[in-house]
Amino acid sequence: MGSILIVAEVQKGAIREASFEVATFAQKVAGATGRDVKSLVAGKGIGALAEEFAKRGGGEVFAADHELLEHYSVDTLGVAVRAAIEASGADVILFSNTPSGWDIAPRVAAELDAGFVSDCFSIEVEEGKIVYHRRVFNGKLDARLTISSEKAVATVQPGATAAFEGATDGSVSQLELSLSADDLRVRFVETKIAESKGVDLTKANVIVAGGRGVGAPEKFQEVLKPLVDALGGAMGASRPVVDAGWLPHEYQVGSSGQVVQPKLYIACGISGAIQHLVGMKTSNFIIAINKDPDAPIFEVADLGVVADLLEIVPALTSAVQAAKG
Repeated sequence: MGSILIVAEVQKGAIREASFEVATFAQKVAGATGRDVKSLVAGKGIGALAEEFAKRGGGEVFAADHELLEHYSVDTLGVAVRAAIEASGADVILFSNTPSGWDIAPRVAAELDAGFVSDCFSIEVEEGKIVYHRRVFNGKLDARLTISSEKAVATVQPGATAAFEGATDGSVSQLELSLSADDLRVRFVETKIAESKGVDLTKANVIVAGGRGVGAPEKFQEVLKPLVDALGGAMGASRPVVDAGWLPHEYQVGSSGQVVQPKLYIACGISGAIQHLVGMKTSNFIIAINKDPDAPIFEVADLGVVADLLEIVPALTSAVQAAKG
């Protein structure tokens, strides 16, 4: 039996939170199948990051430290990934489903002649087989996939699970690479970061989201925003709200927006279309407020309130403010 190799992603001098989420799945699968967890941390001056990842779910970490790995390139990282696969004997290789993961993971799968599954929201072990879960047809269906080839490559959806928070007895070893600038097909020029707009909902601990049931665009500021502020959270929205132009797209939660997993998700006037549910149903605690007792949102809610949100939300805001003094 092989091992599981996590390809950790380094960004702005730190390991991305999404990589620790991949570690959660890797540790679970390893425990159920008897595989070892191994990882690749690649970059320049990444010794401390490799040590950190080894202690937080990364297992045996291969540190690929090279000046040509300072900036992302599919050529240079591809060399490191192939070397790590050979060194680890991995038969399951996991990436985050991020722009760099989209770029390199299918290339690695093609080179290995491996099965490939993208954008998994869950990885389970059923009857000894690893089953990869992903959503298809714009989130209307969940597909359960097994891979028959000797090796499997998969990308994991950010926000699909909590980041690994335990402590592991990992280790770090240096991965020697043969890299030369003369062998590269591309060269790094610069990184341009787009101006940040709105809120990164994937990092919010509390989200108050509104749907068409809020009634009007101004109600988001008049009714929902005070609750958002009282809870110290972020505002979200369903797709109909965004399509109607009530809020920008960066506020959208769902299969065509952001997938979130906050500690608390309050859905106000959201009926619960499947496209929305797939983006928030793994939240730790869900409160749904809707006048329709048959709204699908209640099927995933931990607490349901059948009432007029324009009455309940202000009362809830007052209660939170009073509790906080």
